[in-house]
Amino acid sequence: MRKLALSDEILMRIDKPARYIGNEWNMVKKDPSKAAIRFAMCFPDVYEIGMSHLGIQILYEMFNRRDDVYCERVYSPWPDLHALMKEKHIPLFALESQDAVKEFDFLGITLQYEMCYTNILQVLDLSQIPIWQKDRGSSDPLVIGGGPCAYNPEPIADFFDLFYIGEGEVSYPALFTLYRTMKDSRTYDRAAFLREASKIPGIYVPSLYDVAYHNDGTIRSMRPKYEDVPAVIRRQVLISMDKGPYPARPLVPFVQATQDRVVLEIQRGCIRGCRFCQAGMIYRPTREKSPELLKKTAAQMLRSTGQDEISLSSLSSSDYSSLKELLTFLIEECRGKGVNISLPSLRIDAFSLDVMGKVQDVRKSSLTFAPEAGSQRLRDVINKGLTEEDILGGAGMAFAGGWNKVKLYFMLGLPTETEEDMRAIPILANEIAAKYYDIPKDRRQGRCQITISTSFFVPKPFTPFQWAPMYAPQEYLRRAAIVNETTQQQLNRKSLRYHWHEADITVLEGLLARGDRRVSKAIFRAYEKGQIFDAWSDFFDMDRWAEALKETGISLDFYAYRQRSADEILPWDFIDTGVSRTFLRREWERARAGEVTPNCRKQCSGCGAASFGGGVCHEGKD
Repeated sequence: MRKLALSDEILMRIDKPARYIGNEWNMVKKDPSKAAIRFAMCFPDVYEIGMSHLGIQILYEMFNRRDDVYCERVYSPWPDLHALMKEKHIPLFALESQDAVKEFDFLGITLQYEMCYTNILQVLDLSQIPIWQKDRGSSDPLVIGGGPCAYNPEPIADFFDLFYIGEGEVSYPALFTLYRTMKDSRTYDRAAFLREASKIPGIYVPSLYDVAYHNDGTIRSMRPKYEDVPAVIRRQVLISMDKGPYPARPLVPFVQATQDRVVLEIQRGCIRGCRFCQAGMIYRPTREKSPELLKKTAAQMLRSTGQDEISLSSLSSSDYSSLKELLTFLIEECRGKGVNISLPSLRIDAFSLDVMGKVQDVRKSSLTFAPEAGSQRLRDVINKGLTEEDILGGAGMAFAGGWNKVKLYFMLGLPTETEEDMRAIPILANEIAAKYYDIPKDRRQGRCQITISTSFFVPKPFTPFQWAPMYAPQEYLRRAAIVNETTQQQLNRKSLRYHWHEADITVLEGLLARGDRRVSKAIFRAYEKGQIFDAWSDFFDMDRWAEALKETGISLDFYAYRQRSADEILPWDFIDTGVSRTFLRREWERARAGEVTPNCRKQCSGCGAASFGGGVCHEGKD
């Protein structure tokens, strides 16, 4: 019988004990003693969030296909269990075997959101692994990070042994082979392994680099300590999506996950080129999976899970070239089986609405538009590629098709934003509502509901806006107040609702997104003060963070509020994503001039991603 790491007494004292017992449907079961490499895959947030993450499911499938690797999972314990584990000195454990994480060879941590950084320290601390990389010995697991936040790993570099820059399908086999070779030959030494690992494409070992600073705090240089360590880390890209591993039997959680459904990844990358969007830049070029493979995978996943919903995963599903063929298949496959088809990231046009009408023919859920900016001028600045005519026309078609609920997502604090741009947000929402009331009363479904949501803009690395300044929290709130006031002035105000994001969290996210190695001291100090689950408003405490920043000498003025100069060395400049700095700078200048750049299928903008040798950059050239 499988022994659990937590006693019945503890399980009875905590919320949702099913988070910690493993043994879910489709869980991989191996004999840990026969695995040459044990890999603990960690999502540094609560189980329900981590179980919704597709990237971990893909790597879990890929690693466990190998006979010599046993990949298990670990998530951040909720605060109730965190306290008990600290009190009783219980080491953090993996779900599959219930063995302590500190006994594994690797601890892999996915970095999806900056506000989870204190949870990384929680995981290391509860695992009884030294938090600082410099303090670890040969018996400690190698701590490796990957994911979108790894495109600026510097604020957390001192907590990690190595980072993987790019898509995990490419270079992990070489990393595992190196580790096994050194272990089998009995020549393994932690420092020697890290030195050799740094030569594998996409692997970054922070301890092998020295960073120097100017008197004004900006970076003077970042250089490898040894000649055989690369000065630039090249992002790794899976060009042929059909050749990558994918879970035909994905894990099914015991408790309801945030996204409790089968997820079908149809493509990576995005052709649109929105200037605020990090994913749209770092996942270039756009690469599609074949409809034949997707049909086969979808059928397998539905059979192996019993899930009642399948969702298409993509940054912009409407741009998938075989979408009509795929959806026709899914509609037929799911007919009469009680399976819903979820279509996020669709552009609202006639085709998309027709498709959504077919998959939501019984009950129309709300539609989501993401204009991002209220005025056409500002949509051109951010290169959204969406006109007011597109928005109002799509809304009109949706209302005529039976929908009466629309969610609108915008950002406040975008570069060059004016008060007129702010007021344009509720004005646009009012015009959308007016489209609904243009429909004859006997054909309406009661009153329409337009929900306006604004987040505050955060500049991210490897975007054209990476040089842009942020604002202080009170300024963001002033802008939200303008939108709120203007909302109340609209003719259709009874149909409008307005929500906005927390300003303090936004500014801290910006600091962590563009910070350098010195920021690690503040993250550690915040954790010492008790900060975990900063992504959850119930647990976020800006007063503690302010104390941590002050005590460690980290300035919001320097890291968040100032505009970077064109020639400043940025903390992430040692990474080559394939998208050139020259292109990003050109897009920054075009943004300030309000000039639109065509999408990748209309015209190549010379971003540099063609160097990977595939995807949309090479369509029709074979």
